[in-house]
Amino acid sequence: MDRISEAVEATALPKSQSDVSPPQSAGASVLGAADAALGIKGYVGNVRWTICALLFFAATINYLDRQVIATLKDTLQQAHVWDENGYAWVVFAFQTAYAVGLLIAGRVMDWLGTRKGFSLSVLIWSLAAMGHALVSTVGGFAVARFALGLGEAGNFPACIKTVAEWFPKKERALATGIFNAGTNVGVLVAAVTVPWLTLTYGWRWTFVVTGLTGFVWLCLWLALYRRPEEHRRLSRAEMDYIRSDPPEPVTKIPWRRLLPYRQTWAFAIGKFMTDPIWWIYLFWLPDFLKKSYGIDLKSVGLPLVIVYLIADAGSVAGGWLSSSMIKRGVSVNRARKTTMLICALAVVPVVFAAKASNVWVAVVLVGIAAGAHQGWSANIFTTTSDMFPRQAVGSVVGIGGMAGAIGGMLISKTVGWILQSTGSYVPIFIIAGSAYLVALAIIQLLAPKLEPVPLEKAALTSTP
Repeated sequence: MDRISEAVEATALPKSQSDVSPPQSAGASVLGAADAALGIKGYVGNVRWTICALLFFAATINYLDRQVIATLKDTLQQAHVWDENGYAWVVFAFQTAYAVGLLIAGRVMDWLGTRKGFSLSVLIWSLAAMGHALVSTVGGFAVARFALGLGEAGNFPACIKTVAEWFPKKERALATGIFNAGTNVGVLVAAVTVPWLTLTYGWRWTFVVTGLTGFVWLCLWLALYRRPEEHRRLSRAEMDYIRSDPPEPVTKIPWRRLLPYRQTWAFAIGKFMTDPIWWIYLFWLPDFLKKSYGIDLKSVGLPLVIVYLIADAGSVAGGWLSSSMIKRGVSVNRARKTTMLICALAVVPVVFAAKASNVWVAVVLVGIAAGAHQGWSANIFTTTSDMFPRQAVGSVVGIGGMAGAIGGMLISKTVGWILQSTGSYVPIFIIAGSAYLVALAIIQLLAPKLEPVPLEKAALTSTP
Protein backbone atom coordinates (compact mmCIF):
# COMPACT_ATOMS: atom_id res chain seq x y z
CA MET A 1 0.00 0.00 0.00
CA ASP A 2 2.89 2.38 0.71
CA ARG A 3 4.13 1.82 -2.83
CA ILE A 4 0.71 2.81 -4.17
CA SER A 5 0.76 6.02 -2.13
CA GLU A 6 4.27 6.82 -3.35
CA ALA A 7 3.19 6.22 -6.92
CA VAL A 8 0.24 8.55 -6.59
CA GLU A 9 2.43 11.22 -4.98
CA ALA A 10 4.79 10.93 -7.93
CA THR A 11 2.11 12.51 -10.14
CA ALA A 12 3.14 15.83 -8.64
CA LEU A 13 6.24 15.71 -10.82
CA PRO A 14 5.98 16.54 -14.54
CA LYS A 15 6.50 13.63 -16.90
CA SER A 16 9.56 13.69 -19.11
CA GLN A 17 8.84 14.07 -22.78
CA SER A 18 9.99 10.51 -23.34
CA ASP A 19 6.90 9.39 -21.45
CA VAL A 20 4.65 10.91 -24.11
CA SER A 21 3.93 9.04 -27.34
CA PRO A 22 5.55 10.43 -30.51
CA PRO A 23 3.57 12.59 -32.96
CA GLN A 24 1.15 10.89 -35.31
CA SER A 25 1.80 13.09 -38.30
CA ALA A 26 3.99 15.96 -39.42
CA GLY A 27 1.08 18.14 -40.53
CA ALA A 28 -0.75 18.42 -37.24
CA SER A 29 0.82 21.66 -36.06
CA VAL A 30 -2.47 23.55 -35.90
CA LEU A 31 -4.37 20.82 -34.07
CA GLY A 32 -1.41 20.40 -31.74
CA ALA A 33 -1.28 24.05 -30.70
CA ALA A 34 -2.74 23.33 -27.28
CA ASP A 35 -0.20 20.59 -26.70
CA ALA A 36 2.64 22.82 -27.84
CA ALA A 37 1.52 25.59 -25.51
CA LEU A 38 1.69 23.11 -22.65
CA GLY A 39 5.26 22.14 -23.46
CA ILE A 40 4.48 18.74 -24.99
CA LYS A 41 6.88 17.77 -27.73
CA GLY A 42 5.05 16.41 -30.73
CA TYR A 43 1.37 16.04 -31.44
CA VAL A 44 -0.56 13.64 -29.21
CA GLY A 45 -4.05 14.75 -30.21
CA ASN A 46 -6.64 17.27 -29.08
CA VAL A 47 -9.80 15.25 -28.43
CA ARG A 48 -9.49 15.96 -24.72
CA TRP A 49 -9.70 19.69 -25.45
CA THR A 50 -12.88 19.13 -27.45
CA ILE A 51 -14.31 17.48 -24.34
CA CYS A 52 -13.12 20.47 -22.30
CA ALA A 53 -14.95 22.78 -24.73
CA LEU A 54 -18.18 20.86 -24.11
CA LEU A 55 -17.70 21.33 -20.36
CA PHE A 56 -17.07 25.05 -20.93
CA PHE A 57 -20.37 25.49 -22.78
CA ALA A 58 -22.23 23.43 -20.16
CA ALA A 59 -20.95 25.77 -17.44
CA THR A 60 -21.95 28.74 -19.60
CA ILE A 61 -25.54 27.54 -19.94
CA ASN A 62 -25.63 26.53 -16.28
CA TYR A 63 -24.87 30.07 -15.17
CA LEU A 64 -26.97 31.70 -17.87
CA ASP A 65 -30.06 29.93 -16.52
CA ARG A 66 -29.01 30.67 -12.95
CA GLN A 67 -28.34 34.38 -13.51
CA VAL A 68 -31.61 35.27 -15.26
CA ILE A 69 -33.49 35.75 -12.00
CA ALA A 70 -30.85 38.06 -10.48
CA THR A 71 -30.91 40.27 -13.58
CA LEU A 72 -34.73 40.38 -13.40
CA LYS A 73 -34.92 40.95 -9.64
CA ASP A 74 -35.93 44.58 -9.89
CA THR A 75 -38.24 44.00 -12.89
CA LEU A 76 -40.19 41.30 -11.05
CA GLN A 77 -40.22 43.36 -7.88
CA GLN A 78 -41.80 46.24 -9.78
CA ALA A 79 -44.33 43.74 -11.18
CA HIS A 80 -45.25 42.93 -7.56
CA VAL A 81 -44.10 39.33 -7.85
CA TRP A 82 -42.00 39.67 -4.69
CA ASP A 83 -40.49 42.04 -2.16
CA GLU A 84 -36.98 41.86 -0.65
CA ASN A 85 -37.97 39.12 1.76
CA GLY A 86 -39.73 37.14 -0.97
CA TYR A 87 -36.67 37.30 -3.21
CA ALA A 88 -34.50 36.07 -0.34
CA TRP A 89 -36.76 33.04 0.07
CA VAL A 90 -36.62 32.29 -3.67
CA VAL A 91 -32.81 32.39 -3.52
CA PHE A 92 -32.89 30.26 -0.38
CA ALA A 93 -35.04 27.63 -2.16
CA PHE A 94 -32.49 27.36 -4.96
CA GLN A 95 -29.57 27.06 -2.57
CA THR A 96 -31.34 24.45 -0.45
CA ALA A 97 -32.01 22.29 -3.50
CA TYR A 98 -28.46 22.90 -4.73
CA ALA A 99 -27.04 21.69 -1.42
CA VAL A 100 -29.12 18.52 -1.47
CA GLY A 101 -28.60 18.03 -5.19
CA LEU A 102 -24.82 18.29 -5.00
CA LEU A 103 -24.64 15.51 -2.45
CA ILE A 104 -26.84 13.30 -4.62
CA ALA A 105 -25.27 14.37 -7.91
CA GLY A 106 -21.78 13.29 -6.99
CA ARG A 107 -23.00 9.79 -6.25
CA VAL A 108 -25.14 9.73 -9.40
CA MET A 109 -22.14 10.67 -11.56
CA ASP A 110 -20.08 7.90 -9.95
CA TRP A 111 -22.95 5.45 -10.49
CA LEU A 112 -24.28 6.34 -13.97
CA GLY A 113 -21.08 7.75 -15.39
CA THR A 114 -20.67 11.24 -16.78
CA ARG A 115 -22.42 10.70 -20.14
CA LYS A 116 -25.75 9.55 -18.71
CA GLY A 117 -25.51 11.45 -15.44
CA PHE A 118 -24.68 14.78 -17.05
CA SER A 119 -27.46 14.31 -19.62
CA LEU A 120 -30.00 13.76 -16.82
CA SER A 121 -28.78 16.83 -14.98
CA VAL A 122 -29.04 19.14 -18.02
CA LEU A 123 -32.49 17.78 -18.90
CA ILE A 124 -33.83 18.52 -15.41
CA TRP A 125 -32.38 22.02 -15.14
CA SER A 126 -33.43 23.06 -18.66
CA LEU A 127 -37.05 22.02 -18.04
CA ALA A 128 -36.97 23.82 -14.68
CA ALA A 129 -35.52 26.98 -16.27
CA MET A 130 -38.35 27.08 -18.81
CA GLY A 131 -40.83 26.34 -16.02
CA HIS A 132 -40.17 29.78 -14.50
CA ALA A 133 -42.31 31.20 -17.31
CA LEU A 134 -45.37 29.39 -15.93
CA VAL A 135 -45.37 30.97 -12.44
CA SER A 136 -46.06 34.42 -11.04
CA THR A 137 -45.88 34.11 -7.24
CA VAL A 138 -43.11 33.74 -4.67
CA GLY A 139 -44.24 30.18 -4.00
CA GLY A 140 -44.24 29.31 -7.70
CA PHE A 141 -40.78 30.76 -8.25
CA ALA A 142 -39.51 28.94 -5.16
CA VAL A 143 -40.70 25.62 -6.62
CA ALA A 144 -39.15 26.40 -10.01
CA ARG A 145 -35.88 27.46 -8.39
CA PHE A 146 -35.84 24.35 -6.23
CA ALA A 147 -36.11 22.16 -9.35
CA LEU A 148 -33.45 24.25 -11.07
CA GLY A 149 -31.12 23.82 -8.09
CA LEU A 150 -31.55 20.04 -8.12
CA GLY A 151 -30.68 19.85 -11.82
CA GLU A 152 -27.86 22.38 -11.85
CA ALA A 153 -26.17 20.61 -8.95
CA GLY A 154 -24.95 17.95 -11.37
CA ASN A 155 -22.83 20.33 -13.43
CA PHE A 156 -19.66 20.63 -11.38
CA PRO A 157 -19.46 17.01 -10.12
CA ALA A 158 -19.85 15.89 -13.75
CA CYS A 159 -17.27 18.37 -15.04
CA ILE A 160 -14.68 17.56 -12.39
CA LYS A 161 -15.16 13.82 -12.90
CA THR A 162 -14.81 14.26 -16.67
CA VAL A 163 -11.58 16.22 -16.22
CA ALA A 164 -10.23 13.45 -13.97
CA GLU A 165 -11.06 10.88 -16.66
CA TRP A 166 -9.76 12.85 -19.64
CA PHE A 167 -6.68 14.72 -18.39
CA PRO A 168 -3.42 13.78 -16.65
CA LYS A 169 -2.88 15.48 -13.30
CA LYS A 170 -0.51 18.11 -14.67
CA GLU A 171 -3.25 19.48 -16.98
CA ARG A 172 -6.27 19.22 -14.71
CA ALA A 173 -6.04 22.66 -13.12
CA LEU A 174 -5.80 24.29 -16.55
CA ALA A 175 -8.72 22.25 -17.90
CA THR A 176 -10.73 23.09 -14.77
CA GLY A 177 -9.89 26.77 -15.16
CA ILE A 178 -11.02 26.72 -18.79
CA PHE A 179 -14.39 25.05 -18.19
CA ASN A 180 -14.92 27.10 -15.02
CA ALA A 181 -14.49 30.24 -17.14
CA GLY A 182 -17.79 29.27 -18.72
CA THR A 183 -19.54 30.35 -15.53
CA ASN A 184 -18.39 33.90 -16.14
CA VAL A 185 -19.34 33.74 -19.80
CA GLY A 186 -22.81 32.58 -18.75
CA VAL A 187 -23.21 35.67 -16.60
CA LEU A 188 -21.88 37.83 -19.44
CA VAL A 189 -24.39 36.32 -21.85
CA ALA A 190 -27.16 36.93 -19.32
CA ALA A 191 -26.05 40.56 -18.87
CA VAL A 192 -26.22 41.16 -22.62
CA THR A 193 -29.26 39.09 -23.63
CA VAL A 194 -31.64 39.10 -20.66
CA PRO A 195 -32.33 42.86 -20.67
CA TRP A 196 -32.91 42.83 -24.44
CA LEU A 197 -35.14 39.74 -24.34
CA THR A 198 -37.13 41.15 -21.44
CA LEU A 199 -37.62 44.60 -22.94
CA THR A 200 -38.51 43.10 -26.33
CA TYR A 201 -40.56 39.99 -25.50
CA GLY A 202 -41.24 40.12 -21.76
CA TRP A 203 -39.78 38.26 -18.82
CA ARG A 204 -41.67 35.00 -19.41
CA TRP A 205 -40.18 34.47 -22.87
CA THR A 206 -36.76 35.27 -21.44
CA PHE A 207 -36.97 32.15 -19.26
CA VAL A 208 -38.18 30.06 -22.20
CA VAL A 209 -35.43 31.12 -24.61
CA THR A 210 -32.59 30.73 -22.12
CA GLY A 211 -33.93 27.36 -20.98
CA LEU A 212 -33.93 26.04 -24.55
CA THR A 213 -30.17 26.44 -24.87
CA GLY A 214 -29.67 23.43 -22.60
CA PHE A 215 -31.35 21.14 -25.13
CA VAL A 216 -28.99 22.32 -27.89
CA TRP A 217 -26.01 21.44 -25.70
CA LEU A 218 -27.55 18.09 -24.77
CA CYS A 219 -27.70 17.05 -28.42
CA LEU A 220 -24.01 17.90 -28.87
CA TRP A 221 -23.03 16.07 -25.69
CA LEU A 222 -24.80 12.85 -26.66
CA ALA A 223 -23.31 12.99 -30.16
CA LEU A 224 -19.69 13.76 -29.17
CA TYR A 225 -19.01 12.42 -25.69
CA ARG A 226 -17.68 8.98 -24.79
CA ARG A 227 -15.26 7.80 -22.14
CA PRO A 228 -11.63 7.80 -23.36
CA GLU A 229 -11.63 4.00 -23.64
CA GLU A 230 -14.72 4.15 -25.89
CA HIS A 231 -13.97 7.23 -28.00
CA ARG A 232 -13.36 6.35 -31.65
CA ARG A 233 -11.48 9.57 -32.48
CA LEU A 234 -8.99 9.22 -29.63
CA SER A 235 -5.53 8.25 -30.84
CA ARG A 236 -3.34 5.76 -29.01
CA ALA A 237 -0.78 8.53 -28.41
CA GLU A 238 -3.35 10.76 -26.71
CA MET A 239 -4.78 7.85 -24.73
CA ASP A 240 -1.31 7.01 -23.45
CA TYR A 241 -0.76 10.64 -22.51
CA ILE A 242 -4.09 10.85 -20.64
CA ARG A 243 -3.17 7.69 -18.75
CA SER A 244 0.47 8.71 -18.18
CA ASP A 245 -0.04 8.94 -14.42
CA PRO A 246 0.57 5.81 -12.32
CA PRO A 247 -2.50 3.53 -12.16
CA GLU A 248 -5.02 4.19 -9.43
CA PRO A 249 -7.10 1.70 -7.40
CA VAL A 250 -10.22 0.39 -9.13
CA THR A 251 -12.06 -0.75 -6.01
CA LYS A 252 -15.44 0.82 -5.29
CA ILE A 253 -15.28 3.18 -2.34
CA PRO A 254 -18.15 3.15 0.18
CA TRP A 255 -19.46 6.67 0.51
CA ARG A 256 -19.28 6.64 4.29
CA ARG A 257 -15.53 6.02 4.04
CA LEU A 258 -14.92 9.45 2.54
CA LEU A 259 -16.10 11.42 5.58
CA PRO A 260 -13.43 10.41 8.14
CA TYR A 261 -10.59 11.76 6.00
CA ARG A 262 -9.11 15.18 6.75
CA GLN A 263 -8.73 15.75 3.00
CA THR A 264 -12.49 15.51 2.51
CA TRP A 265 -13.06 18.10 5.21
CA ALA A 266 -10.31 20.37 3.90
CA PHE A 267 -12.12 20.59 0.57
CA ALA A 268 -15.58 20.84 2.16
CA ILE A 269 -14.64 23.62 4.61
CA GLY A 270 -12.84 25.52 1.86
CA LYS A 271 -16.00 25.39 -0.24
CA PHE A 272 -18.24 26.25 2.73
CA MET A 273 -16.29 29.43 3.41
CA THR A 274 -15.69 30.71 -0.13
CA ASP A 275 -18.62 29.56 -2.29
CA PRO A 276 -21.01 31.93 -0.46
CA ILE A 277 -18.92 34.89 -1.62
CA TRP A 278 -19.58 33.95 -5.22
CA TRP A 279 -23.29 33.70 -4.41
CA ILE A 280 -23.15 37.30 -3.19
CA TYR A 281 -21.74 38.50 -6.49
CA LEU A 282 -24.14 36.36 -8.49
CA PHE A 283 -27.40 37.25 -6.75
CA TRP A 284 -26.75 40.68 -5.25
CA LEU A 285 -24.31 42.49 -7.54
CA PRO A 286 -27.06 43.94 -9.79
CA ASP A 287 -28.88 45.07 -6.62
CA PHE A 288 -25.68 46.63 -5.22
CA LEU A 289 -25.09 48.54 -8.45
CA LYS A 290 -28.68 49.79 -8.57
CA LYS A 291 -28.93 50.88 -4.94
CA SER A 292 -25.45 52.41 -4.79
CA TYR A 293 -25.11 53.92 -8.27
CA GLY A 294 -28.57 53.88 -9.87
CA ILE A 295 -27.65 51.27 -12.51
CA ASP A 296 -30.95 49.92 -13.90
CA LEU A 297 -31.88 47.08 -16.28
CA LYS A 298 -31.05 49.14 -19.38
CA SER A 299 -27.55 50.06 -18.22
CA VAL A 300 -26.51 47.12 -16.01
CA GLY A 301 -24.98 45.20 -18.90
CA LEU A 302 -21.61 46.98 -19.21
CA PRO A 303 -20.65 46.90 -15.49
CA LEU A 304 -21.53 43.21 -15.30
CA VAL A 305 -19.63 42.50 -18.51
CA ILE A 306 -16.49 44.14 -17.07
CA VAL A 307 -16.77 42.27 -13.74
CA TYR A 308 -17.16 38.88 -15.36
CA LEU A 309 -14.58 39.42 -18.09
CA ILE A 310 -12.07 40.02 -15.31
CA ALA A 311 -13.44 36.94 -13.55
CA ASP A 312 -13.06 34.95 -16.76
CA ALA A 313 -9.39 35.93 -17.04
CA GLY A 314 -8.86 35.01 -13.39
CA SER A 315 -10.32 31.55 -13.90
CA VAL A 316 -7.96 30.66 -16.73
CA ALA A 317 -4.98 32.40 -15.13
CA GLY A 318 -5.47 30.56 -11.84
CA GLY A 319 -5.53 27.19 -13.58
CA TRP A 320 -2.61 28.08 -15.83
CA LEU A 321 -0.40 29.32 -12.98
CA SER A 322 -0.48 26.15 -10.90
CA SER A 323 -0.24 23.91 -13.98
CA SER A 324 2.79 25.81 -15.27
CA MET A 325 4.46 25.62 -11.85
CA ILE A 326 3.97 21.84 -11.79
CA LYS A 327 5.48 21.54 -15.27
CA ARG A 328 8.54 23.42 -14.01
CA GLY A 329 9.03 20.81 -11.28
CA VAL A 330 7.19 22.45 -8.38
CA SER A 331 5.25 20.00 -6.22
CA VAL A 332 1.48 19.79 -6.63
CA ASN A 333 1.03 20.91 -3.02
CA ARG A 334 3.19 24.03 -3.36
CA ALA A 335 1.79 24.93 -6.78
CA ARG A 336 -1.86 24.69 -5.73
CA LYS A 337 -1.44 26.51 -2.42
CA THR A 338 0.81 29.25 -3.77
CA THR A 339 -1.78 30.00 -6.42
CA MET A 340 -4.59 29.90 -3.86
CA LEU A 341 -2.67 32.28 -1.59
CA ILE A 342 -2.21 34.76 -4.44
CA CYS A 343 -5.94 34.56 -5.15
CA ALA A 344 -6.84 34.97 -1.46
CA LEU A 345 -4.70 38.11 -1.21
CA ALA A 346 -6.17 39.53 -4.43
CA VAL A 347 -9.68 39.36 -2.92
CA VAL A 348 -8.83 41.54 0.09
CA PRO A 349 -9.22 44.98 -1.61
CA VAL A 350 -12.92 44.24 -2.24
CA VAL A 351 -13.55 45.48 1.33
CA PHE A 352 -13.31 49.02 -0.14
CA ALA A 353 -15.92 48.41 -2.87
CA ALA A 354 -18.90 49.58 -0.81
CA LYS A 355 -17.29 52.99 -0.29
CA ALA A 356 -15.80 53.41 -3.77
CA SER A 357 -15.79 56.95 -5.14
CA ASN A 358 -17.61 55.96 -8.33
CA VAL A 359 -19.21 52.96 -9.99
CA TRP A 360 -16.17 52.05 -12.10
CA VAL A 361 -13.83 51.83 -9.13
CA ALA A 362 -16.36 49.53 -7.45
CA VAL A 363 -16.70 47.48 -10.64
CA VAL A 364 -12.93 46.98 -10.90
CA LEU A 365 -12.58 46.01 -7.22
CA VAL A 366 -15.43 43.51 -7.45
CA GLY A 367 -14.08 42.25 -10.79
CA ILE A 368 -10.63 41.56 -9.32
CA ALA A 369 -12.23 39.78 -6.38
CA ALA A 370 -14.44 37.73 -8.71
CA GLY A 371 -11.43 36.82 -10.87
CA ALA A 372 -9.47 35.79 -7.80
CA HIS A 373 -12.41 33.67 -6.66
CA GLN A 374 -12.48 31.87 -9.99
CA GLY A 375 -8.73 31.27 -9.90
CA TRP A 376 -9.19 29.92 -6.35
CA SER A 377 -12.05 27.69 -7.53
CA ALA A 378 -10.02 26.22 -10.39
CA ASN A 379 -7.42 25.06 -7.88
CA ILE A 380 -9.59 23.98 -4.96
CA PHE A 381 -11.68 21.86 -7.33
CA THR A 382 -8.53 20.25 -8.70
CA THR A 383 -7.27 19.32 -5.23
CA THR A 384 -9.96 16.62 -5.17
CA SER A 385 -8.34 14.76 -8.07
CA ASP A 386 -4.93 15.41 -6.48
CA MET A 387 -5.97 13.68 -3.25
CA PHE A 388 -8.59 11.12 -4.36
CA PRO A 389 -8.73 8.43 -7.07
CA ARG A 390 -10.99 8.95 -10.08
CA GLN A 391 -13.86 6.79 -8.82
CA ALA A 392 -14.23 8.92 -5.68
CA VAL A 393 -13.83 12.39 -7.22
CA GLY A 394 -17.50 12.91 -8.09
CA SER A 395 -18.64 12.06 -4.58
CA VAL A 396 -16.02 14.24 -2.89
CA VAL A 397 -16.93 17.17 -5.14
CA GLY A 398 -20.57 16.58 -4.27
CA ILE A 399 -19.83 16.65 -0.54
CA GLY A 400 -17.80 19.84 -0.86
CA GLY A 401 -20.32 21.42 -3.17
CA MET A 402 -23.09 20.65 -0.70
CA ALA A 403 -21.05 22.35 2.02
CA GLY A 404 -20.61 25.36 -0.25
CA ALA A 405 -24.34 25.48 -0.96
CA ILE A 406 -25.13 25.32 2.76
CA GLY A 407 -22.79 28.28 3.17
CA GLY A 408 -24.76 29.96 0.40
CA MET A 409 -28.02 29.30 2.23
CA LEU A 410 -26.60 30.94 5.34
CA ILE A 411 -25.15 33.91 3.47
CA SER A 412 -28.46 34.62 1.74
CA LYS A 413 -30.20 35.10 5.07
CA THR A 414 -27.18 36.96 6.48
CA VAL A 415 -27.06 39.39 3.56
CA GLY A 416 -30.81 39.95 3.83
CA TRP A 417 -30.55 40.64 7.56
CA ILE A 418 -27.59 43.01 7.13
CA LEU A 419 -29.28 44.99 4.36
CA GLN A 420 -32.58 45.10 6.22
CA SER A 421 -30.88 46.25 9.44
CA THR A 422 -28.20 48.62 8.13
CA GLY A 423 -28.86 49.20 4.43
CA SER A 424 -25.09 48.97 3.94
CA TYR A 425 -22.93 46.62 1.90
CA VAL A 426 -19.82 47.42 3.97
CA PRO A 427 -20.12 44.43 6.38
CA ILE A 428 -20.88 42.16 3.43
CA PHE A 429 -17.71 43.11 1.56
CA ILE A 430 -15.63 42.76 4.75
CA ILE A 431 -16.85 39.17 5.00
CA ALA A 432 -15.99 38.64 1.32
CA GLY A 433 -12.50 40.06 1.67
CA SER A 434 -11.46 37.93 4.63
CA ALA A 435 -13.04 34.53 3.88
CA TYR A 436 -10.35 33.15 1.56
CA LEU A 437 -7.35 33.67 3.83
CA VAL A 438 -9.18 31.98 6.71
CA ALA A 439 -10.23 29.12 4.44
CA LEU A 440 -6.67 28.60 3.16
CA ALA A 441 -5.34 28.48 6.73
CA ILE A 442 -7.85 25.74 7.58
CA ILE A 443 -7.00 23.80 4.41
CA GLN A 444 -3.32 23.97 5.33
CA LEU A 445 -4.05 22.63 8.82
CA LEU A 446 -6.14 19.72 7.53
CA ALA A 447 -4.14 18.83 4.41
CA PRO A 448 -0.64 20.29 4.78
CA LYS A 449 0.77 18.25 1.89
CA LEU A 450 -2.40 17.39 -0.09
CA GLU A 451 -1.58 13.78 0.70
CA PRO A 452 -3.33 11.19 -1.51
CA VAL A 453 -5.94 9.29 0.47
CA PRO A 454 -5.18 5.53 0.79
CA LEU A 455 -8.73 4.55 -0.18
CA GLU A 456 -7.70 1.16 -1.53
CA LYS A 457 -6.50 0.19 1.93
CA ALA A 458 -9.77 1.43 3.43
CA ALA A 459 -11.80 -0.60 0.96
CA LEU A 460 -9.81 -3.73 1.66
CA THR A 461 -10.03 -3.41 5.42
CA SER A 462 -13.80 -2.99 5.16
CA THR A 463 -14.16 -6.26 3.27
CA PRO A 464 -15.54 -9.04 5.52
